[in-house]
Amino acid sequence: MASNSDAKGVRVIIIGAGLAGIATAIALKTQLNFDNFTIYEKADAVGGVWQENTYPGCGSDVPGHWYSLSTAPNPAWASYYPAQPALRAYWHGLWARHALAAHTRFRAEVVAAEWEPARALYRVAVEERGEGAKGVERREVEAEVVVWAVGGFQAPHVPAGLRGVDAFRGEAWHSARWRHDVPLAGKRVGVIGNGCSAAQFVPKISEDPSTEVINFVRSPQWYVPRAQYDYPEWVKWVFAHVPLAMWAYRAFIMASLDFNYVVFREGSPAQNIARKRLTEYIERMAPKEYHDQLIPKYPPGCKRMIVDPSYLSSLARPNLNLEWTAIDEIVEEGIKLKTGEVVPLDVIIFGTGFELLPPRLEIKGTKGTLSEYFKAHGGAAAYLGLAAPTFPNLFMLLGPNSAGGHASVIFVEETQLQHALVLIKPIIEGKAKSFSVREDVTDRYNQWLQDRISRTVWNSCHSYYRADGQSGRNIAIFPGPVTLFWWLARRPRLADYHAVGAERFLRERRLQTLEWWVFVGVLAASLVVGIVPPQLARGAVWSVWAKVLEVLGGLV
Repeated sequence: MASNSDAKGVRVIIIGAGLAGIATAIALKTQLNFDNFTIYEKADAVGGVWQENTYPGCGSDVPGHWYSLSTAPNPAWASYYPAQPALRAYWHGLWARHALAAHTRFRAEVVAAEWEPARALYRVAVEERGEGAKGVERREVEAEVVVWAVGGFQAPHVPAGLRGVDAFRGEAWHSARWRHDVPLAGKRVGVIGNGCSAAQFVPKISEDPSTEVINFVRSPQWYVPRAQYDYPEWVKWVFAHVPLAMWAYRAFIMASLDFNYVVFREGSPAQNIARKRLTEYIERMAPKEYHDQLIPKYPPGCKRMIVDPSYLSSLARPNLNLEWTAIDEIVEEGIKLKTGEVVPLDVIIFGTGFELLPPRLEIKGTKGTLSEYFKAHGGAAAYLGLAAPTFPNLFMLLGPNSAGGHASVIFVEETQLQHALVLIKPIIEGKAKSFSVREDVTDRYNQWLQDRISRTVWNSCHSYYRADGQSGRNIAIFPGPVTLFWWLARRPRLADYHAVGAERFLRERRLQTLEWWVFVGVLAASLVVGIVPPQLARGAVWSVWAKVLEVLGGLV
């Protein structure tokens, strides 16, 4: 599919072939009729987090009908919370359906990008690995627009202070790099961490009574009941064939889940009710001997809450034990505790989460690098989690402070993408050179954002939501319902951006705005003068409107 913009040579680079990258590519093709873009993916397949995480029990904790593109609903979700294979199949299907293979380069990692003001483009460094080859080829490509679609979770995280990781003589891996070739039957397995990933795979690997599992935990978590169910075939048929049925169901899910935001207001009645009910849930589901240790002292929502995949009930199994004593180091035969005791193990699995920022990617704008900008602001910061000052034509999907503790990140990414497309369109049409968000606008927005966070539960504990994982600035959460985020980000205010070479575009936008208000005014006037015969009124209205358009046309 060729487009006029291709002839002008404007190029777009998408970093990542995960959920955000696929959504961006589809939007460029279907909404802007533009296909002069390339997706660079460091892995050898698409799907992002759902390609990399294949551990037992892996799945979404957001309902599938909301955890999908609004432009590509899926009537065939088998269950309310889809499992990893179904999620990967959905995104891979979209990638194939829109013929994105021709635009995707696998085993290609974007490691750097630098803005060149004179030419209004980024020079992008890409390291490519040949299939099965050991060598890495570094090359430079150029693009007028770069879309940061790397996702919210990056490289697997192992606590920096954990000593002796390489000393262990048995098999060890992170949950995001699951070793399916290593059988766990008859083995003694140590699991470090009890976050969302571990809570999903611990019940699965402990189903085999011959596998002894010791779960080393540092702090308690809040668990939410998981109302999982399978969709009957007749419901799938209705979703596929009855107009608006699936849309109405998706809207209901969104509205009901977004209302849960009230729980995160510190000291609110909803927060107090949630603490009481979730405490009762833990006490009902977990063995009594663990109650005192399992119930957190911090408020629900301060850390990411776990939609319980039967983790609590699995703690009653005789082959599964919790170990609350702090870890000193990893040794040859297993894990050494702070008490000096060594727990012998055959396998160690790290369920210790992810880095939030790409470890290698560095982008340089007009006044320095992105990491320098983040450091100067006490952690990652952006305007609407999408744009940073002095980085023209760089659009970050699911960037700083754009995630919610209760909602679908797909909805957030779609909202950001629609905002970005308004600015990308004039660039690919040759009506603008670049857009970069103003620094004062970004600072004001982030001050408002952090003030709101200070009145919520998210600053009440240590979590990966914070810049240092401890007590630093919250860099992950948007402090409000996603409907508020949509309202703020639904379309750009051009006054918030520095525009270069965009005189024609800005003139057209002013004209469109003026035309709209004149149309509304003329329409209102025609309704007011209802005493004039309808035929005469219509003729007068359209005569005036034609004259207005004639005058306005001379302004372009």
